[in-house]
Amino acid sequence: MNQNYHHGALREALLSAAETILERDGIAGLTLRAAAREAGVSHAAPTHHFRNLSGLLSELAASGFVRLRQHLVDALEAAGPERARRKAALSRGYIAFARESPGLFRLMFRSEQLDWSNQKLATAGAATFGMLIDQPAEAGPEKFLLPLPQLSQAMAHWSMVHGLATLLLDGRIDAVAAELSPGIGVERLVEEILTSDVSSTV
Repeated sequence: MNQNYHHGALREALLSAAETILERDGIAGLTLRAAAREAGVSHAAPTHHFRNLSGLLSELAASGFVRLRQHLVDALEAAGPERARRKAALSRGYIAFARESPGLFRLMFRSEQLDWSNQKLATAGAATFGMLIDQPAEAGPEKFLLPLPQLSQAMAHWSMVHGLATLLLDGRIDAVAAELSPGIGVERLVEEILTSDVSSTV
């Protein structure tokens, strides 16, 4: 057992271990004991930092939203000011994150596993959602007051890109593309979907 972690480092080590398990074994393989074993610490160590499995998963999901938001920030910075390019960039950043960390991405939207009263999770989730609906970074969840047409358009875009990301992770886009349009390729199809989404709402 590794006894050399100081308090903050142990917390991060447990989160890193939990993410490793999540990506390797899926949500079913992630328990407090498994995270402790992966990190090389005592079985009791995780409860000192996260109390229970929901606490660990919620902190891990919070870190995922922080990273997803950074993907979106980077994508927007590269896109420039034009609205259609920015919307497409958000979609590409979202999908890139999902492909990069599929287990974490799935966890972030498993509400039955998470404690949304966790302040880190609530704050990180709201900040990311704010970007998706084009709200200022400093706006809190109580400031997401949008007229129905704007809210509807924002939610339609999020639904599309989240559904596309999920279908990609599940291999369904690959299967359908190969069966219905052999030779086109998944990446070309995804780009066409994103381009069509932008064209339909600009």
